Amino acid sequence: MKISWSAYDTFEANFKPLVVVELAKDTKDETKEWLTQKIIEKKKNGGAQLLVKPLMADGKKIEGNQNIYLVGASHLRLLLGAETVGLVKECNDNTMRAFTYTARKTFKDFAEDNHDFLTMAECQYIIKHELENLRAKDEKMIPGYPQAKLYPGKSIMRRLISNGILLQIFPLHDPEELKKLGHTWYKKLKISYQPLDEIRCYFGETIAFYFAFLEYITFALVPMAIIGIPYYIFDWEDYDKYVLFAGFNLVWSAILLELWKRCCALMAYRWGTLVMKRQFEEPRPGFHGVLGINPVTGREEPVYSSFKRQLRIYLVSLPFVCLCLYFSLYVMMVYFELEYQAHLYHEENQSELSSLILYVPSIIYAVVIEVLNRIYRYAAEFLTSWENHRLESSYQNHLVLKVLVFNFLNCFASLFYIAFVMFDMKLLRQSLATLLITSQVLNQCVEAVLPYWLQKRRTKSVKKKVKALDIDTDLTLLEQVNLEKGMDTYPGTFDDYLELFLQFGYVSLFSCVYPLAAVFAVLNNITEMYSDALKMCRIFKRPFSEPAANIGVWQLAFQTMTVISVVTNCVLIGMSPQVNGLFPESKIELILIVVLAEHLALAVKFLMAYAIADKPRDIQIKLARLEFESLEALKQQQMKLVAESLKEQAN
Repeated sequence: MKISWSAYDTFEANFKPLVVVELAKDTKDETKEWLTQKIIEKKKNGGAQLLVKPLMADGKKIEGNQNIYLVGASHLRLLLGAETVGLVKECNDNTMRAFTYTARKTFKDFAEDNHDFLTMAECQYIIKHELENLRAKDEKMIPGYPQAKLYPGKSIMRRLISNGILLQIFPLHDPEELKKLGHTWYKKLKISYQPLDEIRCYFGETIAFYFAFLEYITFALVPMAIIGIPYYIFDWEDYDKYVLFAGFNLVWSAILLELWKRCCALMAYRWGTLVMKRQFEEPRPGFHGVLGINPVTGREEPVYSSFKRQLRIYLVSLPFVCLCLYFSLYVMMVYFELEYQAHLYHEENQSELSSLILYVPSIIYAVVIEVLNRIYRYAAEFLTSWENHRLESSYQNHLVLKVLVFNFLNCFASLFYIAFVMFDMKLLRQSLATLLITSQVLNQCVEAVLPYWLQKRRTKSVKKKVKALDIDTDLTLLEQVNLEKGMDTYPGTFDDYLELFLQFGYVSLFSCVYPLAAVFAVLNNITEMYSDALKMCRIFKRPFSEPAANIGVWQLAFQTMTVISVVTNCVLIGMSPQVNGLFPESKIELILIVVLAEHLALAVKFLMAYAIADKPRDIQIKLARLEFESLEALKQQQMKLVAESLKEQAN
């Protein structure tokens, strides 16, 4: 039986600060008072029933920190919140079930005085959920801001953000846990598995799945790298002897992601997200429209015509993307002209300098590709936001599609042109090596080295300011909050997955003509693990934990790349002198054989995808058992209600 919130006293005098809320400097006092009251108000009165206090030292507010508030919650409140958000925990019988407060004693490691039953990341996720679900009841506007209109059911936090009143909400780091995690994760240079369970407990499933996928791809590349080294050494000058390597590429790319799905299911079940119920998705903070009624929830919210959105997509976004693709192809042709001029210079001079100049066009083109990718990314984000998608998932899907289409053409068009139009395997190897290595070096500098240097400078500045304060108290929390609020916000896993996607394309599509591609990919990924770990722990604010059961839309993106890889490697095999020698007179027959082989390879790939179950057998049984028990419990509840109804009629 579900007990009413009012039956619980969730107040606690002392609390552990979990989340920081920072308001704008000019926020009016009546707004602050109203917001803090909404946060501590009981649930039945429309509040969040959390704990909040301003950031103070010696009982006094500090200059520059007047609008910073610390939010926490009592242990009981967090347990009730865990049931609200549908967190899944392990039971004493080793099964994974949705946590309920009434059945709390059936869960493993639960005790009334065990405040570590919920991880800090889970506690912060609960607080974030409750803050985001603070909704207006009778209020017509934010107090003190008549232009910030409210209506019943409107998210208060989202209105505060859209009006510039609320600057940021972020979860605090746990210095002790962060130190332990850093010690086992990146502070020791060793070849071992990453502490994925610890990463998941501290940062949540979304980030843990990224690092798990990065680790999986790295280990999967090792066999190709091992084969590639002797292949490179013995066949370096013979660019046509790549049939065997292309065949291995074909099989490797076909089976890789099917095995990942099984690994993913195992982790998702162990972490409780495979059986977690999906939350109803609320409108994005940036979504706007005419006030109307949501036919699903019955609540008032902005409504925007899907027809208008489609017009924006097809009449503005699509032509813009096509224009960008055309510009990318134009830049590619400029690159080929530079290549031609460099070869002419080398043929005329035949010197060491002219030999080095041969690599200059490829290096310049690689840098231009990275610059174009980043500029286009900003344009794609602006366009996707302007399209006014209601849901965050829809926004992300359209953004990923725009970015992937442009990045694929921008990065791989020149390689396809060299391979299938120019038929120049030597230039293909040179271009692939230059693009791969240059992109890896640039990404490491832009994503790790530069942010780390900037953060070190920022840390020194914050410590000087805090020490300059004339306060006789423990400055640990004050220093921590000031340091973390100045950190960059974690941008999410989008760029990390995109980098992996492009690297996977370089390796799976054309590495047969440059076998060391897998070697450089493995080396880059090893350094990427350490640099990304450093970024998460030292450079960015701690992100809120987000439940996830897989890598999302990126699974489809990588699967699409494997299909393209199968086709590309089949064509490369058909172009090799060995295969051409079997059909010296009839090229049409060769083309038909290659097309048939490609279709058969794709058929085998899709048969493998069907034959290899996405979830291991034991996980399937556990999920089926859980579904059966849920249905049985529902039947028992219905029978109990019927019995009570008959009893009332008899009386």
